[in-house]
Amino acid sequence: MPALCRDCTSTFDAARRCPTCGSPRITSHPELFSLSIAHMDCDAFYASVEKRDDPSLEGKPVIIGGGRRGVVSTACYVARIRGVRSAMPMFQALKLCPEAVIIKPRMDAYVAASRAIKAMMQDLTPSIEPLSLDEAFMDLTGTARLHGAPPAVMLARMVKRMRDDLGLTGSIGLSHNKFLAKVASDLDKPRGFSVIGRAETDAFLRDKPVRMIWGVGAAAQASLDKAGIRTFADLLRWDRTDLVARFGSMGDRLWHLARGQDRRRVSANAPMKSISNETTFHDDTSDADILDGHLWRMAEKVSDRAKAKGLAGRVVTLKLKRADHSLLSRRVSLRDATQMADTVYRTARGLFDQVGEQGPYRLLGCGLSDLCTADAADMSGDLLDPGATRRATAERATDKIRERFGPDAILKGRALR
Repeated sequence: MPALCRDCTSTFDAARRCPTCGSPRITSHPELFSLSIAHMDCDAFYASVEKRDDPSLEGKPVIIGGGRRGVVSTACYVARIRGVRSAMPMFQALKLCPEAVIIKPRMDAYVAASRAIKAMMQDLTPSIEPLSLDEAFMDLTGTARLHGAPPAVMLARMVKRMRDDLGLTGSIGLSHNKFLAKVASDLDKPRGFSVIGRAETDAFLRDKPVRMIWGVGAAAQASLDKAGIRTFADLLRWDRTDLVARFGSMGDRLWHLARGQDRRRVSANAPMKSISNETTFHDDTSDADILDGHLWRMAEKVSDRAKAKGLAGRVVTLKLKRADHSLLSRRVSLRDATQMADTVYRTARGLFDQVGEQGPYRLLGCGLSDLCTADAADMSGDLLDPGATRRATAERATDKIRERFGPDAILKGRALR
């Protein structure tokens, strides 16, 4: 059986230890050298960057997040052993791990590390589909002749290079499609290298819980539970038409994934689906002026990002989280796509007014989705709001001034609330 040493990247027939370096970190699989779709996920990325840059943190539980009222962005594996998880409220994380070192995110450092890792990926293949700063799909089909080694070997060399050159580690999932590659990358973290072959796909999936499907969250899981679907074996008992009738387009996706089928290509130019911004308050608040000021600043940030990327959106979304962590979400489709802060703000404010007094709130956010190019955005004006065109003209002029003199050259009064 083909085998690969993850430490020295030599290849050999399966053995308990590498015959070259003696390492026990061996990956062996009948299809190891024939699979080419990979998912690479950095291990506790933000926390790993912090520990690399500050050696005094080594061995300590580290949580990246924004104060007691925020949420956990990343927790190192020492903290995870105590039960800390990403997206967990910070107060809960500190109850589980009171001795944790809390560090505010340093996005510049994480972006720089991410770019260095992506450059290493690009040395292997141009077919890279980033999912976030710390994970990406890669398609290495046809690269064996170019590199003189199969994809599995090149991936092992890449993560070794990450460790040696950047001081960061990652886990690899290798399979015959994106769905299974992502599943595989979670099987042996940290510093994992897992393989799911074609021949074993059905047997591997059969007894696994459907919650391992990427995108099946708490709400989807509850719907599946009501239908008696908890494992892939449960899914296999359903006809395709019945799944579609019960769950819509998700039902069709579930039918294919239950059989390990995923025809999605690794797309290096996957389109951005949304632009959003949100904040968690230090104290829960129902103060209308405070919420309004935050909403305007978020609308400006969403607008700035849309303008920078030449995009506009047809759907404005408002997100609110109450003190008990229950979530309120409202969205509305616009007649024309927009990238204007004024339009985003006024639309989101209208959604907020519809929600009424259901606070206090601990989180507020807004965003744009159903994105398109900005070529024909904000063109028709608003017959019901004669001042819209004048405000848009003023906003464009403000953009030019800020571009020349800096982002704080002009501020609206509501931004100071």
